[in-house]
Amino acid sequence: MTKVVIIGAGVVGCALADELTMRGWTDVTVLEQGPLFVTGGSSSHAPGLVFQTNPSRTMTRLARYTVEKLGELGCFRPLGSLEVATTPERLAELHRRFGYGQSWGIGSAMLDPVACAELVPLLDKDRVLGGLHVPTDGLALAVQACEAQAARAQERGARFVGRAEVTKIIQADGRVVGVWTADAAYPADIVVSCAGFWGPKIGELADTTIPLLPMAHQFVRTSNVNAVDDMPILRHQDRDLYFRAYGESLGIGSYLHEPMPVSLDELAEGPHPSMLPFTPETFAESWDAAAELLPALRHAERTDGFNGVFSFTADGFPLLGESRTLPGFWTAEAIWVTHSAGAAREMAEWLVNGRPSLDLHECDLNRFDPAQLAPDYTRQRSIRSFEEVYDILHPLDPPSVRNIRVSAFHARQTELGAVFGEAAGWERPLWYGVNAAPDQPKARDEWSSRHWSPIAETEARITRERVALYDMTSLMRLEVEGPVSFLQGLTSNNVDKPVGSVTYTLLLDSGGGVRSDVTVARLGEQRFQVGVNGPIDLHWLRDHAPAGVRIRDITGGTCGLGVWGPRARDLVAPLTDIDVSAGAFRYFQAREGFLGTVPVTMLRLSYVGELGWEIYARADHGLRLWDTLWEAGRDLGLIAAGRAAFSSLRLEKGYRLWGTDMTAEDSPYEAGLGFAVRRDAGDFLGRDALVDSEPERRLTCLLLADAGVVPMGREPVYAGGGPVGFVTSAAYGHTVGAPIAYAWLPAALAVPGTEVTIGWFDRRLAATVAEEPLFDPKHERLRG
Repeated sequence: MTKVVIIGAGVVGCALADELTMRGWTDVTVLEQGPLFVTGGSSSHAPGLVFQTNPSRTMTRLARYTVEKLGELGCFRPLGSLEVATTPERLAELHRRFGYGQSWGIGSAMLDPVACAELVPLLDKDRVLGGLHVPTDGLALAVQACEAQAARAQERGARFVGRAEVTKIIQADGRVVGVWTADAAYPADIVVSCAGFWGPKIGELADTTIPLLPMAHQFVRTSNVNAVDDMPILRHQDRDLYFRAYGESLGIGSYLHEPMPVSLDELAEGPHPSMLPFTPETFAESWDAAAELLPALRHAERTDGFNGVFSFTADGFPLLGESRTLPGFWTAEAIWVTHSAGAAREMAEWLVNGRPSLDLHECDLNRFDPAQLAPDYTRQRSIRSFEEVYDILHPLDPPSVRNIRVSAFHARQTELGAVFGEAAGWERPLWYGVNAAPDQPKARDEWSSRHWSPIAETEARITRERVALYDMTSLMRLEVEGPVSFLQGLTSNNVDKPVGSVTYTLLLDSGGGVRSDVTVARLGEQRFQVGVNGPIDLHWLRDHAPAGVRIRDITGGTCGLGVWGPRARDLVAPLTDIDVSAGAFRYFQAREGFLGTVPVTMLRLSYVGELGWEIYARADHGLRLWDTLWEAGRDLGLIAAGRAAFSSLRLEKGYRLWGTDMTAEDSPYEAGLGFAVRRDAGDFLGRDALVDSEPERRLTCLLLADAGVVPMGREPVYAGGGPVGFVTSAAYGHTVGAPIAYAWLPAALAVPGTEVTIGWFDRRLAATVAEEPLFDPKHERLRG
């Protein structure tokens, strides 16, 4: 039987022990450095407010399971929640959050000020413009939840040991074999760190970076204000505050103060090391803001308070998964009480069955590039996460730490007036100021025009009419050396093709879910360039690679340009020694040679639906590659184009974006990717899990009637009066002259001509299911 040691008996560690033993893994030992079960960690002082609604579908479902499970255990009070708006901007944001609830299956309602005051009589209704009410939210009783879940785990054979600080992770033959405390050794096949903000300290013992930052957060209790104990939990996000009742008094939590990073070395000994001394001077503004919303506080006093330590990460998501440096060492860190049971369930599924039941790519410990693991990066971004806890965030808001990774073309792009966005640490041009056209009208409403420019239309149009350069450097590239049988057995399509072939294929998990889509270019009998979606794919391939297969990330040492448009061949042909004629260099083929003096690898691929190539070179040749193409393109009307135009062209062609349009929770047939599955090409991972029946849901193309609004993704889709799906990605289709949205819908509705509506703040947008692809359905431009 698998031996598991869990480090930490807070709400996550106890939940994981319960979930593992529930699935038959009963040889579980939970070690806690403090006493059981008021351990002194975050769970011991957590105020327990559970707001389920989240922009992330995954995080919402983790919270929902937590509510359901703790409710069954009697450790949850379903008081409901109320989020109030005191500004028009916040009221609009609450309408957007209502839409998230509709998308993810969380029942809620928008209320007027009178109804808000009926729920929470302490409110000054004249200051409130409206509110969002979620009846199933409430209070999680964290310590009780620890005790209840631990008791169930113990009944099944788990043991809990208090005052047993882990001092060493024992390793043998390159993997975990146990842990040491001061008093004993505990053998283990798997060790899971559920140590909360102490996670980085445990990570050091396992040679594993745990990129989180402990931060202090203020919480106070008040004197009697005639509160009602069953009052809904309350958020006043305009002032970074939340409230809960304690009988007739209130508890008030604040994110309004300056960030307070905490060093683990500074935590005092004692029963509550994570409860730091209260700093009243930093709470003064919070008290005044609270009294403006709840006038009864003007006559109340603070009876006690503390600065409680919690975990924050660079992107606000948990850290779940197995260490890359020490197999057998897993983490479940940076998880708040809200998501505790849900995260524990997914970890248990992952450990016992080999895959979680939900898509966890947002939460994967290994999602970061090495540069994003730098302590300074984690610190700066985590502080920003704290500051933004209750901010109104736009999906395209730029991060706080920039220029972590720049392509070889960055200097030239800056000269052209590039406005940059960021992805995985890479600076990527959104559009170029030099392409601005005179008198371009603003084509969108205020929200969907943020971080967008009408220049995107110019760049998209010129791509369709002439030729454009797109920086593709940020697309992660791997060099794989070894027998083709390795990739053939790991991907869904037939990659055992002649040298010079390129194949679009899928990485499936054991359940047949799309864990990634990749391109495989066969450059030699045993040499491949594989385009993947990020570090998680690299780790997946390495985990499955047999002896003799070599996999290397070549992204940082290379650069890439998409050269696309009807005049792409006119641009490239005179510059290269490669025959780029239609007959000699066909679609989905690869060639190596020279472009000018630059050694290049050229792939006949296009993400925008136009004739052209992805051209890759070593990074030290990057400026020469750009300049060679740029000079030769003057007479052809060549421009540089950015991601805003790219997204528009991509959706016109119906190309999917993994992690946004589909994940491991979706099958290839549901996602419209059945063409990338070749069951006759032999066995491959996930093949046996694929079913032949018609999908019950489909990723579907929608055209919107209102040209002035472009969804951002995650909005609910309605039909027959209720929500039936949600938008994944969207953009204005400049060629088709309408906004395009892709959405998951029941198969019965995914029929061209079906009319639906999309929730947009407090509006409904009319949309119609369309036949895809919208542009060049016969692929004539691609193959020309």
